[in-house]
Amino acid sequence: MRPAAPRRRLLAAAALLASARGAAAQAPAPPAASAAAEWRFGAIYPLSGAPALLGDESFRGLEMAVEERNAAGGLLGRPVRLLRADAADEAAAVGEARRLGGAEKVSALFGTHGSTLSFAATQASEAQGLPYFELGAVADSITERGFRNLYRTCPRASDFARLTASAMEEVLAPLLGRPRASLRTALLYEDALYGNSVAETQTARLREAGIEAVERIAYPPRTGDLSGAVQRLREASTEVLLHTAGQNDPILLFRTMREVGWRPRMVVGSGAGYSLADTARAVGAGFEGVMSIDFPAFAIAERVAPGNAAFAEAYRRRYGADPRSGHSLANFCGARVALDGIQRAGGLDKDRLRAAMLATDIAEEGTPNGWGAAFDERGQNTRARPCLMQWQDGRLVTIHPEAAAVAPARARLGTD
Repeated sequence: MRPAAPRRRLLAAAALLASARGAAAQAPAPPAASAAAEWRFGAIYPLSGAPALLGDESFRGLEMAVEERNAAGGLLGRPVRLLRADAADEAAAVGEARRLGGAEKVSALFGTHGSTLSFAATQASEAQGLPYFELGAVADSITERGFRNLYRTCPRASDFARLTASAMEEVLAPLLGRPRASLRTALLYEDALYGNSVAETQTARLREAGIEAVERIAYPPRTGDLSGAVQRLREASTEVLLHTAGQNDPILLFRTMREVGWRPRMVVGSGAGYSLADTARAVGAGFEGVMSIDFPAFAIAERVAPGNAAFAEAYRRRYGADPRSGHSLANFCGARVALDGIQRAGGLDKDRLRAAMLATDIAEEGTPNGWGAAFDERGQNTRARPCLMQWQDGRLVTIHPEAAAVAPARARLGTD
């Protein structure tokens, strides 16, 4: 990451700390206003079924950004109202995008957490000519369709794969005392848009680094059985397992490995389930040492993520508990960028909004999760990056890149 100006860091931290001290949780509600005097924005997230926890966690970040904006006087002097919509599957994502843009008359849409859901919802929003701000879905293909009303503030799957190759060379090979090319590395992934997107780019990036996978195994979404996959991994003498997973898949994987009495030297997970404290508690001692490639969370160097601790404090004040993953933070930072773009555009005129979003220029290390913001012609933020983290003593801490790290990597997987 490029260094940000010290003054910018201080201003970012000070602004968020002011919010944490009362704007989000204790500020009075905006004055009563007619529908014509408020901004109506749709918020499309999975709020039921298996991905509901992370959908809700993602929505909380957007909600905090909107509350912060309203407490500061609103957007262009008007309060923002969020209309939540549950996108439990692709059909629901399309239906809710159409409903919000039609009967509910929202001016823009935000979401979505899941790549499959985002792919569907953004297709529907583009057909309606509605601006869509994607704050959390990472499949590369989402921003590769030529849409002009779509802006993604988070990283892409290819960024996750790029970090995987970097971690193999700079972290895992020295940690395990082996040349990277000799490490027996395997890929296990959910056979869905997100899993395939990460696995394809991981394979290419690893090959560029001189690493050939000894196994590459796809499994059906929402599977209840990984025994065949684990047996293949064991027979291949896998040492480093790269697992791109649905939310609950890490629990199933570690339970299966325990049942057969096998595990590799290291597991590196991509997917929000690997970043959840709920997962670590469910798996227990076997999860100690697991590495996770994901959005930056909260054990990260403040020098590269100014305002990070202040956001966590504001979250606790607002919801009465610690953040459950870095997804709330990613959505908060992304929504801030989007709302600022609308403010600078003077509204939601499509051409003026596009010009404002493409003119966005926030240096890397300029936000509470260490991202910056600069959008290319596809609407993709080119200054958002995942981090490599590791579960150490029950906490998920950043270990790579070096500037963001708060602890050295550990070589041992599991304490049981």
